[in-house]
Parts: sequence; C-alpha cells; structure tokens
Amino acid sequence: MVSEPEEPFVKIINEPLKSKNPVVIGGFPGIGLVGNIACQHIIEELGMKYIGSIDSKYFPPVAVLFNGIVYMPVRIYEDADNEIVIVISDIPIHPTASYDVSRALVNWAKSIYAAKLVSIAGIATTSGERKVFGGATNPEMLGIIKDQTEIFQVGTISGISGSIMTECKLKNLPAISLLGETSGPNPDPRASIEVINVINKVFGLSIETEKLIAEAESIEHELSKLAEEVQTTETAPTPRREYPMYG
Repeated sequence: MVSEPEEPFVKIINEPLKSKNPVVIGGFPGIGLVGNIACQHIIEELGMKYIGSIDSKYFPPVAVLFNGIVYMPVRIYEDADNEIVIVISDIPIHPTASYDVSRALVNWAKSIYAAKLVSIAGIATTSGERKVFGGATNPEMLGIIKDQTEIFQVGTISGISGSIMTECKLKNLPAISLLGETSGPNPDPRASIEVINVINKVFGLSIETEKLIAEAESIEHELSKLAEEVQTTETAPTPRREYPMYG
C-alpha cells in the first residue's frame, strides 16, 4: 500500500513574481505592532498587489475579514516597479512554529532570488525616544544602516523576527533587522513612522507617512481619554456610609 506524502508544516503559495531581485520585507505581530503597521502602510501607499499567502497547520483556526471578504492571515504582496515584496501577518506566530515558518520563508526568499531581507519589529524601552535600532547578518548590510539607525550592540531579538534573522544568517541571505523603539504593548504608529523613514533613506523610496501621523494622534487621544477615565474612577470619593446609632 502506497502512503500519501505528508502535508508540509508550512506552505507558501504565490503567483509568479515580476521582480527579478526583490527586497523582501517582513512584518509580524509583536510589541507595539510596529512591523504590522509599517508593512500595511507601505502596502497601501505603494498600491502593492496581493500575490500569495503562507499557511501552516501551526496557525490558529481563524479567518481574516476585510470589508466582508475573507483573506489569508499571512499574506504576500509585490510592487514590481520598486522590486519590493512584503510578507505581513495578522496572527502571532507561536514560538514552536517560528523555526519552521522562518525556514520556509527564507528558503522561499532565496527561490525568488531576493537581494536581501528586512525584518521589522518593535523593541520596548522606557527612554521615551523614537530611535530605530538596527542589526544585520554581515558587515556589508550593517554598513547600509549604520548612519540611519542606532546599531544594536549587545542583546537578543526574540520571536519570529529573531528566528528569521538567524535563518538568514544560516542560509547566507543578506538581511537587516529594524527595531522601532516603543514604550509598551499599545499600537504605536509613531514607531512605525520612524522605521519607514529609515527604509526611505536606505532604499531611496519616498513613502509618505501623513496618514500614520493622523492615526498616531487619534490613538494617543483615545489613550489619553482612557487614562483620564481610569484616573477619575480611581480617585472618585468613596460614598459616606451612615451607620445606625445605638443608645
């Protein structure tokens, strides 16, 4: 009896690309949603075309809806004019799946003759600044970002972003990591703006960020209102209780 071949843990399905040696940019959920916000904004600003998706038995059983239409939770887009490919995820990648997803993604990037890979993520700090920290898989890649980022001297990159960088190093795919500084878990468009500014300088692009600025102001306004409401609730005077008198 002939057994059927086992389904691969990770499947990447895409249309043929028009780009010859694209830059692959990846954005997965993480602190401040920096990678997601930056990648989604680039997709919209460049009018990138949906060309494929990544699927895995590791992924949670969810369907992503936009305007009533179902989309894959991990999608691939292309801008052939600028030779840019973006991989964006709306779902977190579980640590146990990171290795297989990273390996499949980097193997695929090499199969499409990607020139380099850019992994975008957030980094939590308490400095209150908006720096972009950078790292790379080799000195040449480090050279193209050293004047645009704060080079990450010592530390670790966790999650799927770190796993992708490690796999790029193993497979000799030139890669850089851009980590937008953020103060907490709330969506942080301002951190994403700073990352996009670096991408514009490094790759000679002119992606506008006005919409993200407006989005950041809206989020900050809502968070400020929420903080005021919480403070009001916490400082509200305790109602005086009247106790019966016994004589």
